[in-house]
Amino acid sequence: MQHHRPILALGLRLVGAALLATLLALVKYTAEQGIALPEIMFWRQAVSIPVLLGYLYATGNLSSLKTKRLPVHFRRAAMGMGNMAIVFLTTILLPLAVSTTLSFTTPLFAVILSIALLHEKIGPWRWLAVALGFLGIVAIMLPGAGGASDISLIGAALGLLAAFIVALVNFQIRDLGRTEANVTIVFYFAAFGTPMAAAFLPFYATAHDLTGWLLLLSIGTLGMLFQLCISASVRFAPVATVVVMDYSAIIWSTLWGWAVWDHLPSVATWLGAPLIIGAGMIIAWRERHHFRRAPPVTSAGID
Repeated sequence: MQHHRPILALGLRLVGAALLATLLALVKYTAEQGIALPEIMFWRQAVSIPVLLGYLYATGNLSSLKTKRLPVHFRRAAMGMGNMAIVFLTTILLPLAVSTTLSFTTPLFAVILSIALLHEKIGPWRWLAVALGFLGIVAIMLPGAGGASDISLIGAALGLLAAFIVALVNFQIRDLGRTEANVTIVFYFAAFGTPMAAAFLPFYATAHDLTGWLLLLSIGTLGMLFQLCISASVRFAPVATVVVMDYSAIIWSTLWGWAVWDHLPSVATWLGAPLIIGAGMIIAWRERHHFRRAPPVTSAGID
């Protein structure tokens, strides 16, 4: 970290959570207007390239795009684009509050992957978090009470798959963060991801009115601002300190779901969400504890 400014970091993360919830609400609404998912994904990425290039040129930092790890960036972009498709599809299939809640299971998968990939020793607190998170998932999927009988099972499965892939992608970003600046990671994600999405445009692109273009450009702009806020937050404080702000996204998702679709969280969601959020906060608390005991490492932004 270049500076330790925790209040600024928490504020940036709070703004990022609001931007993400608004972005996903826009994706859901745009899809309902008949715009295909591949086109939404294309504009989500394409807007970032000229804006980032202009910013780097104006600040004299174009040299930060130099890298010796293009194959790693490409692999990260391929996995990230696949995950973006799953996240957006989950958002389209499920109520916003439910899809947002399922995304909070990423820290649980990160713990499991730490065991499988890094052979880390996991203590009782993290195992408690995994157990609480699992109970939260079960609560959301319970028949009745607005649970499994009232939501798309395919959407719920995709939501959990997306959380798992995000955990995998975060391992890649952490590795890239050892040698690359955050803006470099964000730029190459867009640079490689845009042509991946463009390959589907001949099959899915359609004509749009002014409203359609405004929706697509807004998705691209919000997506870029979200990534920049999240990346900037970890420059001023460790991930374990700021990650708790991510859970505020459930507030914005609930508000957008109620305002646009007249959806309020079901009983099942009210039961499961606190368990999953509590599990994530336990993991964040333990990560912060370990951070204080060990020298800090450079953290990278997320999707």
